[in-house]
Amino acid sequence: MRPRINLAALVLAALLPIAARATCRDTTFDATPYTLCTTQIGHDDLRLWHMGDDGLPLGTFQRLSALLAKDHRQIGFATNAGMFHPNRAPVGLLILDGVQAAPLVVGASHGNFGMQPNGVFCIGTARYSVIETRAFAAHPPTCRYATQSGPMLVIDGALHPRFLDTAASTYIRNGVGVSADGKTAYFLISNAPVSFKAFARVFRDQLHTPNALYFDGSISRLDAPDLHREDVGLPLGPLVGTTVDAKPPTE
Repeated sequence: MRPRINLAALVLAALLPIAARATCRDTTFDATPYTLCTTQIGHDDLRLWHMGDDGLPLGTFQRLSALLAKDHRQIGFATNAGMFHPNRAPVGLLILDGVQAAPLVVGASHGNFGMQPNGVFCIGTARYSVIETRAFAAHPPTCRYATQSGPMLVIDGALHPRFLDTAASTYIRNGVGVSADGKTAYFLISNAPVSFKAFARVFRDQLHTPNALYFDGSISRLDAPDLHREDVGLPLGPLVGTTVDAKPPTE
């Protein structure tokens, strides 16, 4: 005997809003493999982390998981969120839950961070944004969370002017781009070594983000439980990602 179908319940379920959740998926661009994680403002619990309850940098996805578990939450996805000093302190601006943990760095610097222009990824209440550092300093928006890194990958629809076709430097790379309306943030990590220009072109030509920011290179890692992926390596500095309700333990 077939079970009876409650048509009223099915109609009601169709009318209810579907709870959004950040999603990660594998993709390719110019024959290079990437993993892309997408979040929506106002739906996904996207935030930044740096220090643990013990006063030490979290550094690893395992320590982040333990911290979230205290509030019955778990990682939706997480990745490194900008460059850091040997003591894992952020190189540039870091804002955590509305509190500035490290100042904005304007002007000359060193390494990839200092490849001007660099920029800031800002998580506001109504939009995400990637903003060039000097523009951010001139008119700082209200950010609940923010991290400074560099270089900018895409600037108002154009690739960073110092990215060359002949560049021989290739690394695993990760970064973030934001849609033109500020509603969507795209977190991308390469799964094979790529040049700056090749990496930036994914944001401009496939994701169509007018602005995108580089996070880091060879140390870049991703934790994406839905993909059964948890990269390991040396401890990191600031982390960015989403949280979801913890799944009940299975018996």
